[in-house]
Amino acid sequence: MKINKLYTYPKSMRSVINGGRHYDINGSKLPSVTTILSACQSDEKKKSLESWKARLGAKAADEVRDTAAARGTLMHTYLEHYLDGTGHKDLTPLGVQAEAMAMKIIASGLGDLEELWGLETTLYYPDLYAGATDVVGIYDGQPAIIDFKQSNKPKRREWILDYFEQLGAYTMAHNQVYGTKIQSGIVLMCTKDFLFQKFEVSGREFVRHQHAFLRKVDQYYKNVSKAKEAQDTKNDE
Repeated sequence: MKINKLYTYPKSMRSVINGGRHYDINGSKLPSVTTILSACQSDEKKKSLESWKARLGAKAADEVRDTAAARGTLMHTYLEHYLDGTGHKDLTPLGVQAEAMAMKIIASGLGDLEELWGLETTLYYPDLYAGATDVVGIYDGQPAIIDFKQSNKPKRREWILDYFEQLGAYTMAHNQVYGTKIQSGIVLMCTKDFLFQKFEVSGREFVRHQHAFLRKVDQYYKNVSKAKEAQDTKNDE
C-alpha cells in the first residue's frame, strides 16, 4: 500500500447542538452525516428499533448498544494505527476482541487497498453537512471511500442502505471540494464472532443512494426551520 497525500483535508472541532453532532468547518457549524440520517429515519426503522428495545428491555438494549459502540471504537482505533504504522494494543477483553476483528478486516479486506489518500478524514459539503470517513484512497484500482463497521450479527445488503447513503454523502463532499470523481464506496465489516463481510456500491446504484441522502438533507433542514419557527412563536407568546 502506498501513502499518497494528494489532498489537504481540514481539521475540525466537533460539538453537539440540540442533541446532534456538528462539525465546525471554516467557521460554519455543519450537521454530521450520521445526525442527518438519524433525524430522518423512516417510520419503519423507528418501529423496528422500538420493537427490539421492547423485546430486550430498556436496560439490556442500552448495554448491547454501549458495548457495540465501545467495541467499534476500539476496532477503528486498531485499524487506524495499523494503517498509519504506529501500532496499538489494548489488553482488556473487549480490546482483545476488537483487535481480532480488526485483524480479520486487515486479512480479508485491506489487501485491495492500493493507495491511501486520507485516514480518519473530515469531509464536508459546503453549507450542507460534514462527517469523518475511515479511508479515502484507491481500492481495487478505483478511487473509493471506505468505512469500517462492526456488527453483532451478519448483515444483508438491504439492511444497510443507510451505510450506502453515508458513503454517498462522503463521496459527494469529496468530489465537490476537491474536484474528484469518486463513484465507489466500500463497507468492510466484521461481526463480534469474527465473520467478515464486504459490501461494494457503485454505478447507478450508488447514484440512487446519493440522491436519497440529498432528499434527507432537504428534509433535515426543513425540519430544523420548522422547529425554529415553532420556538420563535412560543417565545413571542
